[in-house]
Amino acid sequence: MEARIMIVDDDLDFLDLFARKLAECGFSDVWIEDSPERAAARFKAGERFDIAMVDMTMPEMEGIELVEKIKAASPRTECIMVTAVNEARVAVECLRRGAYDYLVKPIPKEDLALSLSRTLERRRLMALIDLGKQKKPPQLRHPEAFEKILTRSPKMMRLLKEAELHAASDVPVLITGESGTGKELLARAIHAASPRAAAPFLPVNMASVAGSLFEAEFFGHTKGAFTGAEKERAGYLSSTNRGTLFLDEIGNLPPEHQGKLLRVLQDGEFARLGSSVPKKVDIRIIAATNEDLEALIARKRFRPDLYYRIRGGWLHLPPLRERPEDIPLLAEHFLGRTAFGAGGVIEEEALCLLMEYPFPGNVRELMSILQSAANLARGRPVAAADLPREVASASASRRCRPPAGHADHRPLAAVEQDHILSVYRATGRNKARTARTLGIGLNTLRRKLRGYGEG
Repeated sequence: MEARIMIVDDDLDFLDLFARKLAECGFSDVWIEDSPERAAARFKAGERFDIAMVDMTMPEMEGIELVEKIKAASPRTECIMVTAVNEARVAVECLRRGAYDYLVKPIPKEDLALSLSRTLERRRLMALIDLGKQKKPPQLRHPEAFEKILTRSPKMMRLLKEAELHAASDVPVLITGESGTGKELLARAIHAASPRAAAPFLPVNMASVAGSLFEAEFFGHTKGAFTGAEKERAGYLSSTNRGTLFLDEIGNLPPEHQGKLLRVLQDGEFARLGSSVPKKVDIRIIAATNEDLEALIARKRFRPDLYYRIRGGWLHLPPLRERPEDIPLLAEHFLGRTAFGAGGVIEEEALCLLMEYPFPGNVRELMSILQSAANLARGRPVAAADLPREVASASASRRCRPPAGHADHRPLAAVEQDHILSVYRATGRNKARTARTLGIGLNTLRRKLRGYGEG
């Protein structure tokens, strides 16, 4: 598993035994230190570990004192005390001084794995809380997993970091967003950044799974389980064992099948059609929908218990109109992929029209528009005339550039409104950044936006 762990104990034999036990639990990035003074110095020098496992009694320094030093140097490192003393008073004191858990020697492998799992989950949740407080765009630890998601939007960068934090755990993830926002692309990135990356990723469109074949498709069947079943079938669950099953358009799953899926998520086992023998399965579920599942619950079309089970982590992909700063980046990428894209060149006026267009079909629609425009351009830069008529008519084209040879004789208030709204949308509707860019006060901007119906 991906976690950097330091073990601090003055007993070298115990360190060796404990490191091997951690390896058996799936943890490979393990560091041992038999001196609490050296361990404290490493943290003070800036080394970072996800977990520190600290012996309670050591000659150079007491374990509780070392925990305090670790937390002072690296507040986000979670500490687990390891001791031979099984006393409630000692355990309470360790927790009060900053330790997250307290294990008593000898430590069974099952107890160790459970403690580490709980500790990493707490660390992930704390990282999610910290993410909401950060002002700078967060840095990804696995940028290669997300390289196909092109963005310079601060909102999207925070979403990708949140997705990366969820990827490290096994909690189910629900991805919501309008059609065409890239939900499957994000699901694949989560899988690629997870410990399950080497195992299968299987996307299933729930709208295409016929009601009568649901159990055969998901659970599989034995030979002769029903008429026409001449061969046995593994099913989606067995085929994805140890991997990630992506359930797209989960809102289209009929209510009569939702309970069957819920049972698999709760128990981790199922039985193939034609067999009464239960089979264990280890899968990670990522679900996606463009539906309002809470509204479906209110109309009795979606089970609330299934909803809360799949919503272990919730990621909402913003529509393209809420991140217009990504349009030039995506346009360059899509044009560079087409046969007549001229290396991704697009004229300023055409780009401006795209920046003003609301894109009801989101990124998928942008790609379609640019492929069509590139075909019309035939190797030259894509111009406004190459774009579909609906883009020019839906966009306020006169905001982009007055026609050649014509002065802009609109009232000053109209020119000011167009300029303010253009900057506001280009910053992803960030009021503070817009006010700084325009050189006006934040309250002034808010007043003007309310007047434009954008407040």
